[in-house]
Amino acid sequence: MSQYQPGILAAPVPLQARHLFFSVESLAAVPAALDALVQLADSAAVVGFGEPLVNALGVHIDGLRPFPAVSGPGAHNPSTQQALWVWLHGVDRGELLLRSRAFEKALAPAFRLVQMTEGFRYKTGFDLTDYEDGTENPHDDAAVEAALTDSGASFAAIQQWQHDLDGFAALPAQERDHIIGRRHGDNEELDDAPASAHTKRTAQESFTPEAFVVRRSMPWAENGQAGLMFLAFGHSFDAFEAQLRRMSGLEDGIVDGLYRISTPLTGGYYWCPPIKDGHLDLSALALASHR
Repeated sequence: MSQYQPGILAAPVPLQARHLFFSVESLAAVPAALDALVQLADSAAVVGFGEPLVNALGVHIDGLRPFPAVSGPGAHNPSTQQALWVWLHGVDRGELLLRSRAFEKALAPAFRLVQMTEGFRYKTGFDLTDYEDGTENPHDDAAVEAALTDSGASFAAIQQWQHDLDGFAALPAQERDHIIGRRHGDNEELDDAPASAHTKRTAQESFTPEAFVVRRSMPWAENGQAGLMFLAFGHSFDAFEAQLRRMSGLEDGIVDGLYRISTPLTGGYYWCPPIKDGHLDLSALALASHR
């Protein structure tokens, strides 16, 4: 029986993580690399395949598409779609470094690591703006329904956002609350927040159909910059994309206040295969050794 990759729904967000993004360097070496990947991937890793790799293999995954470069009035979301994504998570930063080196070595020469970004948990799951993240996440059966297909697969949407923390801190407290849509300190949603408040732009039940996803976002900090590695799992990309289009002002011309203090640097979509007999089930990729 197929199951989902356990890291997709495991709660809370991990203490430490690494996002690894790979491009294809040698298509002929891909089958051997994927054999190695199946052996390395465990419950402390989530693996996702991008359309560039799936297309290169000459197969089709229903629902998989490249990340769209969505632009609106005052908002731009770049597409930096890669072929393969591995999300390693755990509690020890050193262990994650060594595990990421093992993945990079095992996947060469088929794949080349093009980006590595570390994530970490702040408080109990807060963004570096000091507001709680993922408050409206579905739980239990609702999370399964939102994040997984019937086969146990999932679709991951990932964006790296860079925050202007100094600029945000310089704003009056009420203005900061109105950008987020929640009151700092007790996390209460503000009824009088403007229509541009992030909570109002992304209220999942306000879409038709409702746009529920399971968020597993984590802060990042590197070379004096910091922000959020946004990660959402869905049974398709539709819910995330509906939220992104509304945030960008394409639905009604109102841009999410979040763009005032944060800028997306990357964007990628990935298909996360199910687990079968304890290993990644890559039969959908039609590789002879995985049929």
